Amino acid sequence: MKFIAGTGGVYIAVTILAISSGMQTVWAQSSTGQSASDNSAVLPAINVSTDSIKPTDGYVTKESFSATRTDTPLRDVPQSITVITQDMIRDQSIQSITEAVRYVPGIVPSQGEGHRDAVIIRGSSTTGDFFVDGLRDDVQYYRDLYNIDRVEVLKGSNGMIFGRGGAGGVINRVTKEADWQPVRAATAEFGSYNHKRFTADIGQPINEIAAARLNGVFEHSDSFRDNVDLKRWGINPTVTLLPTDKTKIVLSGEYFYDRRVVDRGIPSFGTMANVINSGRPADIDRSTFFGNPDDSHARVDAWSFNSLIEHSFNNNIKLRNRTRYADYDKFYQNVYAGGQATAEDATGTVNLSAYNNATRRKNLFTQTDLLFKLNTWGVDHEFMTGVEYGHQVTDNFRNTGLFNNVSKNTTVSFLNPMSFVPVTFRQSATDADNHGVVEAVGVYAQDQITIIPQLKAVLGIRYDNFDTTVRNNRNGDKAHSNDGLISPRVGLIFKPIEPLSIYGNYSLAYVPRAGDQLSSLSVTNEALKPEKFMNLELGAKWDIRPDLALTAALYQLDRSNVIAADPNDLSRTILVDGQRTRGAEIGLMGRITPHWSVMGGYGYTDAEITKNIAGADKGAAVAQVPKHTVAVWNRYDFTSYLGLGLGVIHRGSIYAAVDNTVLLPSYTRLDAAVFVQPHKNIRIQANVENLANIEYATSAHNNNNIMPGAPRIFRLTAMVNF
Repeated sequence: MKFIAGTGGVYIAVTILAISSGMQTVWAQSSTGQSASDNSAVLPAINVSTDSIKPTDGYVTKESFSATRTDTPLRDVPQSITVITQDMIRDQSIQSITEAVRYVPGIVPSQGEGHRDAVIIRGSSTTGDFFVDGLRDDVQYYRDLYNIDRVEVLKGSNGMIFGRGGAGGVINRVTKEADWQPVRAATAEFGSYNHKRFTADIGQPINEIAAARLNGVFEHSDSFRDNVDLKRWGINPTVTLLPTDKTKIVLSGEYFYDRRVVDRGIPSFGTMANVINSGRPADIDRSTFFGNPDDSHARVDAWSFNSLIEHSFNNNIKLRNRTRYADYDKFYQNVYAGGQATAEDATGTVNLSAYNNATRRKNLFTQTDLLFKLNTWGVDHEFMTGVEYGHQVTDNFRNTGLFNNVSKNTTVSFLNPMSFVPVTFRQSATDADNHGVVEAVGVYAQDQITIIPQLKAVLGIRYDNFDTTVRNNRNGDKAHSNDGLISPRVGLIFKPIEPLSIYGNYSLAYVPRAGDQLSSLSVTNEALKPEKFMNLELGAKWDIRPDLALTAALYQLDRSNVIAADPNDLSRTILVDGQRTRGAEIGLMGRITPHWSVMGGYGYTDAEITKNIAGADKGAAVAQVPKHTVAVWNRYDFTSYLGLGLGVIHRGSIYAAVDNTVLLPSYTRLDAAVFVQPHKNIRIQANVENLANIEYATSAHNNNNIMPGAPRIFRLTAMVNF
């Protein structure tokens, strides 16, 4: 089952959804617009989410707000964007970011050290480029999708829209919103390894000006990995108010609780310094845990409050404010493989290391946009301008684990690699005890210009003042940086025919250091210097039909002052002077026929280090970036009550770290699903992941934190609407 980042699992899932009486029921993935009473041959879906804006149709999305902060058709956005719709989330029983991106071209999951979401977008690894409704969700944990309507993956540098971050790309979650269509939905899901998960989605209009919605989740599951489990639950109430016909207010709050065993996988074997391809994942049963599961655990308590206030004026002007306040309390501790295996038999040994880390963070982000339209000398302009303010206060405290209160390492047998030697955690000379304050102010302006109907341009520029102060509580030393960052975007769209767009794009983004990035770097002015990302992209988007979209893109992404995992010290990170990624992506989403839906594509990614660094030479491949990925998910509806799903994922070989000594082999995995609807308000769904039960390594954090892919796993889901 899937609850550790990077564990590819196999599962049977069961889900039950119910739609209140009088509500039109439609199959999410394969809806053709008929009501539940129609005698269509297409399997009808239960529509669990009720967004006031309907930008999606099955697996295809027609508009994206977050790419430009305006309601713009996707084919008129000069950028590669993939949207995982509610239909796709439901059909694949997607519950995490890792599962959401597995069929997205050009993006692969990373391990995240067993306690956080981590993805690699166009060769750039990130644990921070995650957003909720366009606002930063800035702390490292595993996000759940129980209250999410869709997940948007925007590739390339996104500094103009998202400010700090938005480097190789961003992942934006769009939450479910209360509206005036009643919702009564419940799911119960059971699966392999004691997987148990329950969700509820209740929405109700209160009167003409107010509607409420409540989403909740509870999960308690084990894993195919020995002694690994999780428990998490969340609750998210939302209220939407329409005090006038031109004013909209949305208020929501969330509490999310997560407790799990931190699992960093298995070590490598055969690794020789400076010898490319010398190492590989150690040959041991994929369920084997290295370390001490009793001393390896993570806890997250996350509170957040979100608001949207939007008002439209009579003269085609709109004013909008979004605000997010969040309070995160996170602690994780792990005993893990800190070195390679010396042999793969009874004579073999593995060194273990340990540390823990506590982070308390309070975030406030607020953005105010002014939107208006003009026509000057026959040229249409759609302007968006605004200001964004962010304030973050972070306390970070890290301890090193000492085995028997003496040594930073202990040795275990390769065939019996769990250790219960007592571990004392206390600070070493380099462990963080930091208090950090980040204050960011950004101003921006964007003009979407229709020069002629066949030619459009998107011009934008943003200035951010990013101020960081970090105090070392142990000695009182302070490091301070103040960066003025200018992030332009220039895009040109040519439309020879209305359904086809050919575009070019230039964009620039910066990632100043803040928060978790500093917990494993020495706090120096050089460490505080921001990363810089420059993206050039040429692409095409073709709406073959209104419900079928084909996309293609060529790009080059240059990156400087990069943070990368240190291949020689698993608890640290290093600065890399330069990195270049060149690639191509092809995607297809929508309906091939009224009965056959598809989502997926191909990604080619060539990412390399451009300057010599400690542990890697110029020309070395960037860690965990496959040159080739192919992923295609299909769903076919045979009748109005029976459908099947089949997916294939191929990932080329990757290196675990920038020294290119440990190679994770390529793999091809099959997934499948069966959809049965015995009643218009009941749906039974069975999902199987890794259908052929292959053995593979799915992700890594460094040379000796490698996550095995899960065996065949089943989930059975029952969805009921009432």
